[in-house]
Amino acid sequence: MDKRMQLFNFIEEKFDHMIELQNILTSIPAIGPENGGEGEFKKAQELLKWLREQGFLNIETFDAPDDRVPSAKRPNIVVTIPGKSEERVFWIMTHLDIVPPGEKSLWDTEPYTTVVKDGKIYGRGTEDNQQGMVASIFAALAFLKEGITPAPTVKLLFVSDEETGSNYGIKYILNNYSIFGKNDKFLVPDGGFPDGSMIEIAEKSILWLKFNTHGKQCHAARPELGINAFVAGSEIVTRFAKLYEKFGISNSLFTPPYSTFTPTRKEENVPNINTIPGEDVFYMDCRVLPSIKVDDVLKEIDRITEEIEKKQGVKVERKTVQKVESLPTPRDSPLVKALENAIKEVYQIEAKPIGVGGGTVGAYLRNEGFHTVVWSKIDDTAHMPNEYCVIENMIGDSKVMALMMLG
Repeated sequence: MDKRMQLFNFIEEKFDHMIELQNILTSIPAIGPENGGEGEFKKAQELLKWLREQGFLNIETFDAPDDRVPSAKRPNIVVTIPGKSEERVFWIMTHLDIVPPGEKSLWDTEPYTTVVKDGKIYGRGTEDNQQGMVASIFAALAFLKEGITPAPTVKLLFVSDEETGSNYGIKYILNNYSIFGKNDKFLVPDGGFPDGSMIEIAEKSILWLKFNTHGKQCHAARPELGINAFVAGSEIVTRFAKLYEKFGISNSLFTPPYSTFTPTRKEENVPNINTIPGEDVFYMDCRVLPSIKVDDVLKEIDRITEEIEKKQGVKVERKTVQKVESLPTPRDSPLVKALENAIKEVYQIEAKPIGVGGGTVGAYLRNEGFHTVVWSKIDDTAHMPNEYCVIENMIGDSKVMALMMLG
């Protein structure tokens, strides 16, 4: 029998075992301490038990210390399936943690008890990120049980803390271990379109800023005695519209195809109407194309605020809340081409590489020079009430992953 059909048949026949693993994983909440949870340890222990029972023997753990959780550790797991080549390594990275269910009255089912209905598995975490996790496990299990050696060495990476910053997950591993080779390739099945046509190969850099404008408070009937921080802050906001002209290059890979500089949150200044505010605070969310240096954006922002300081007689403090720069994966990367071919074979569609606004863990890998793609076929119910995984998507994604492993 053709190896492809051999692998596909195994995956199709094991769909009930996939659902069973989803049941196990969903029943153990893995919520980070930032969201009031105890972390991923219990879920990881149950997953390790299941993996060993299935015959996965080459397993390593890289626990990040964290005194905020009962286990005092945040688990990160690597499962290796030796391939024909030790020089070619193909990683699939998924995350163990989930977000809380939110308002339970909005759920039609119990969040931590899976319900199978109309071809879907309902429950918190079933799509984000257990669809990709279970799909990757059964793709690897197909090779193990069918006695087929993958072309590259395959490594499954299950990380903690993706939902709350990755400091105890992929960032911890990158900062403390040297487990990745310079030519390793990565698939992160944690984002996509319902038809499976999106291959994310790049993201805009993220820049979140806080601005605190200091003026002089006074009675609103005597504005000449004060310095209106609100007016000065508002002028800064309007002047920032010029950033679209300064950094006006376009890239059709992204939607929208340009960098964005958006004022968002505004804090309350004074509680009453008849007082001139002496302090005013607002925030900006900037999404910057990878070809633009974030530091160049910051220099222009500082130049504008300095002009307003002199004009209005205020003092402006700028704080960087978040700054994540991202390098793209080349469009002509063999990884991208291999994934395009696998998607076409399984789903009979032409997938398209695109860029996103930013915020996936793929950025951490790309910034270290690793070719990384983010892809899966999902309905995008992550973080919603009644989150679900489409069973056929889980099976199909597993087949795509198996083709990537087969080489």
